[in-house]
Amino acid sequence: MEPLIHRISAWDGLQLHIREWSGDLSKPPILCLPGLVRTGGDFDQLVTHLPGHHRVIAIDYAGRGDSDTARNVSRYAPEACARDVIDICAALHVHGALLIGTSFGGLLAMGLASIAPSLISGVILNDIGPDVAPQGRGFVKDFVACDPALPSRDACVRHLQRVLPPLSLETDAAWQRMVSLTYRQGDDGLFHPLWDIRIAQTLDAPPPDLWPLWRSFAQVPVMLVWGQASTLLLAGTVERMRQDRPDLVVVSLPGIGHAPSLTEPDALRAIQGFVGTWAETRRGH
Repeated sequence: MEPLIHRISAWDGLQLHIREWSGDLSKPPILCLPGLVRTGGDFDQLVTHLPGHHRVIAIDYAGRGDSDTARNVSRYAPEACARDVIDICAALHVHGALLIGTSFGGLLAMGLASIAPSLISGVILNDIGPDVAPQGRGFVKDFVACDPALPSRDACVRHLQRVLPPLSLETDAAWQRMVSLTYRQGDDGLFHPLWDIRIAQTLDAPPPDLWPLWRSFAQVPVMLVWGQASTLLLAGTVERMRQDRPDLVVVSLPGIGHAPSLTEPDALRAIQGFVGTWAETRRGH
């Protein structure tokens, strides 16, 4: 199922690339927010397995994928990304959505629940919580800042297999797909990241206390997909989240690091069930 592509102008003129999979307009939509330097393409496979024929929107943030690159690094700050999401949702008439947020996308979801609560009616967090472990944050910064300028797709596969944490990528086709979602061949013939590597500079400042933002989800159902080998989301944080939200649905994936693809069998079954229950509770809204 091929998505419709939108090019939407942001408040400062940057063109943002949006994927939309059509669905029943009488049903609440699903909004997918990728990781810090990932794109909406990460959700392609998940979309084909979602029940209920909901409209699904996935965003490439500024400086990522096919969205425009900014002149000033400050344009990549979380606050600017959140403003873009709100503007995109207004342009596409998205409200009361189930928000699926991977890593940085989950952090954005917390902020959006605080400043635009009517936008969100349910949340699936992918391997992220209110505490981001320093070790994992350091890895992300180093990875984002690196342009390996690789000579071939096979070299890209070998590089990713060497540097990435354990993931549920078991075939060459799966690794080739990861390459296509991570690198693009440039005019010089080499493969470069699908993001502006200056985005790494947004990680220089220490993270704020995110627990107040986490509690912005108090009125909506929340599910957490946790890769148990994650270096960003540690067991102690998951336990504290459970204590804070006894109704939190947690899907634990042994041996999987940051971040799960959301198509792991256990994750997919849980997501399908969560989406079905959420949609039933939203009927008539």
